[in-house]
Amino acid sequence: MPRRAHSTLAHAPLASFAESLRSGALNLEGYVHGALDRVERMEPVLRALVPERDREARVRAQVEALRRRHPDPASRPALFGVLVGIKDIIAVDGLPTRGGSALTPEALQMPEASVVTRLHEAGAVVLGKTVTAEFASASPGATTNPHDQGRTPGGSSSGSAAGVAAGYTLLAVGSQTGGSVIRPAAFCGVMGFKPSYGRIPVDGVLYHSPSVDTLGIFTQDLEGIALGASVVVDGWNAEAARTSAPVLGVPDGPYLRWADEDGLQAFEASVRRLVAAGVEVRRVPFLEDADAVHHRHSRLMMGEYARVHAERFARWGALYTGTEAGYYDQGVRVTDAEIEAGREGRMELRERVSALMDREGLDALISPSAPGPAPEGLRSTGRPVMNVPWSHAGVPAISLPAGEVEHLPVGLQLVGRFGDDEALLATAAAVQAHL
Repeated sequence: MPRRAHSTLAHAPLASFAESLRSGALNLEGYVHGALDRVERMEPVLRALVPERDREARVRAQVEALRRRHPDPASRPALFGVLVGIKDIIAVDGLPTRGGSALTPEALQMPEASVVTRLHEAGAVVLGKTVTAEFASASPGATTNPHDQGRTPGGSSSGSAAGVAAGYTLLAVGSQTGGSVIRPAAFCGVMGFKPSYGRIPVDGVLYHSPSVDTLGIFTQDLEGIALGASVVVDGWNAEAARTSAPVLGVPDGPYLRWADEDGLQAFEASVRRLVAAGVEVRRVPFLEDADAVHHRHSRLMMGEYARVHAERFARWGALYTGTEAGYYDQGVRVTDAEIEAGREGRMELRERVSALMDREGLDALISPSAPGPAPEGLRSTGRPVMNVPWSHAGVPAISLPAGEVEHLPVGLQLVGRFGDDEALLATAAAVQAHL
């Protein structure tokens, strides 16, 4: 049985908290004090935040400045006073970026990321940098799962997902190249949204694979995902999000066989609930080439990773862990032709997803967010296999909490057409009502 850790979980939905902070119904200083107190008590166990000297003084100073700028509740910005977590591959002025590595901050120095600037302008306050796997890759940080301290929270956006589940922050930013938003959201029992490739700017972000890297967000509530997206996603148009009776597709074939038995059973239980509620779910053959897509994506990621890190590795290679050094060595052997084939394959798969959805009249594809619940141990962040095809295609995806397996959360993944992120969230809202 899992080692239950209810004390590291807290109910903290973004949308309602943000409204209460703007109106003054929730005292800003009291809210911040409570969050800082939770961090002090829980961090020795959860380890979701990058350690920081004088965090409390910095945060309180920003809160005081924010209140002076926005004394009138009627004119406060959307995220007034909301504490947010920022994955430690994303530059924040005044905080070092180390990418979960042993490199000095000077080696990774960048101007503040646009996504962070947008959050600041919307009134958010950065609680801190969140722990990431080294260089947002495979070597995990020390973060534990808030549901079971002996299990992984997922990765590489481990601290972002765990911090939201624990109520440290109402919103957190992560990134996904393989499955680093959707999978940790599922393992930690929160919402995770990876928009279409390119819809959140990635300037000020330490690249892993530039052709794939996509920023995403975590909250505890779907309304909060929509609120956060309205701030950070380019051209967000909430009026475009209208779905009343969605039609869903299950991509039958080799892809679903990547799920573990318990994960697949939980997924099929969700499908039965949706069908019983009157939602139309169609089984559609797709991804017969799932293994080839996975291989192509892996080669693209490794090849681009090696090229991104070439100069750093030449200077500081001894500071990379063995896992990341080995990953770099594999990437060096990926040819330019393989990288170009991977990029072309991304566009081809993106077009196939849209063609399938158009042909079958689908509002979203659904599948498990991860092979199963969070695996035991902290030496791995779990397998991203259920997310890789959608990351490869660059299409939007969201993970909704969808029950439990042995008291551990599992998620339902919804995937939409490229660029139709608003419509995907509308479909997710219609689906969530039955989960």
